[in-house]
Amino acid sequence: MAMLGYAEIIAAFLCFLLLWYWRWNKHSPTINWPIFGMLPGLLQNALHVHEFTTRLLKHNGGTLEFKGPWFTNMDFVITADPANIHHILSRNFSNYQKGPKFREIFEAIGDGIFAADADSWRFQRKLLQSMMKNKKFELFLKRFSRGKVENCLIPILDHFSSMGLEVDLQDVFQRYTFDNVCYLVLGFDPNCLSSEFAQVAHAKAFDQMEQSAFYRHIVPESCWKFQRWLQIGQEKKLSIAWKIFDQFVYQCISSKCEQLSRSRAQKMEVEEEKFDLLTACIEQDDGGEMDGSTKSTKFLRDMAFSLIAAGRDTISSGLTWFIWLVATHPSVEAKIIEEMKEHLVVNNEIMLGIDEVSKLVYLHAAICESLRLFPPVPFEHLCAIDSDILPSGHRIDPSTRMLYCPYAMGRMESIWGEDCLEFKPERWISEKGRIVHVPSYKFVAFNAGPRTCLGKDMSFIQMKIVASTIIWNYRLQLVEGHPVLPSVSVILHMKHGLKVRVTKRAL
Repeated sequence: MAMLGYAEIIAAFLCFLLLWYWRWNKHSPTINWPIFGMLPGLLQNALHVHEFTTRLLKHNGGTLEFKGPWFTNMDFVITADPANIHHILSRNFSNYQKGPKFREIFEAIGDGIFAADADSWRFQRKLLQSMMKNKKFELFLKRFSRGKVENCLIPILDHFSSMGLEVDLQDVFQRYTFDNVCYLVLGFDPNCLSSEFAQVAHAKAFDQMEQSAFYRHIVPESCWKFQRWLQIGQEKKLSIAWKIFDQFVYQCISSKCEQLSRSRAQKMEVEEEKFDLLTACIEQDDGGEMDGSTKSTKFLRDMAFSLIAAGRDTISSGLTWFIWLVATHPSVEAKIIEEMKEHLVVNNEIMLGIDEVSKLVYLHAAICESLRLFPPVPFEHLCAIDSDILPSGHRIDPSTRMLYCPYAMGRMESIWGEDCLEFKPERWISEKGRIVHVPSYKFVAFNAGPRTCLGKDMSFIQMKIVASTIIWNYRLQLVEGHPVLPSVSVILHMKHGLKVRVTKRAL
């Protein structure tokens, strides 16, 4: 009985300490609990993690040291401070790499450019820059981007318009960009964007790999590694999806190698309309820098995976949020239409090619403003190599995991002013009618410093062509009562899609 009494006293004392600790910290957005760290607050707010992170960063002056449960290795530093981000991504770039933890979480990426560091990263970046500047690929991009819109996107939207049916534009954009990026990278069109809206196994597998990567972010490492060992839960789903997607990519690589081998045997040049990035990579002379590894199927697979990941979800996410913002801001839509009438209408015909949409300053500004508020990648990972001190004064130890948060940055009054939550394309246009230059460490949707996105110009081209085509040809009415919320994911999708009714626009 005495032992029971002591246990009750100890339990009561612990409860008192926890209550006192809570009352002392209750005005903080999250509490650093004994043993459990800040994980309880993160899990409690997991369904709206992006807004929660923004509140945390605002409360802590733009930078926070997140403490995970004891002995779980979940501690990290998260920042939305432009000075810190400039320091990490540019001034002290050599001290911050993706690191082994990133490669574990995003295991399915392999050794592609997103996960690579040091010499491997430098070589891949140089190779990709060379490939993307190839004149044959530039012509290939121009022809295919416009052709996919005319032959697939417009007929699909015309169909929904004529039938008076609701359509999920996010699904449409994901199908469009998956077809687009697979053809640009692999030279193969999966035809996801068809009137049947059929489920394509490798596209669905790609979505599952993305979900599993986010799951690895929010649970202790030991938990997901245990699931991987037992092959249960999310880890089993990841293994199945990974196998399906790899079969698709390796089959494309095999077919492409056979096709190029036949062309070389017949001494034929690759036609410009078939010059995808996989072809460019196989045909590229790497100067012996990587001992021929660029010809290995593993290298080609990892490169293809990284490029598909970069071009599929980021562009579809950007388009979804942009179209929603324009549909909910009629004055912005009207200004875009007026600009198109002024610059793109020739002999009563609208010209919507790459060269033409490049003239649209207001459209470009509106896309930038949308990406500021809803960056496709809401947070990014890095890892410190050596100790460092950030401009904010925070001390960084070797192997410290770093996260910077573009989503939170777009909502900081200290960066964008008191109207930071407003959708105002005008903030991007100078008095002379040109795009205002904003430092990349302040507008970090395309990363910054040496790791600045190589596909930035390509992304703008595709977004402009799709956006201008839709705005010029259709009126979009949002389905009443349909919730619009960010998903809990490594990519900022809409949680419930973007449901609209499409009608033809009479201009």
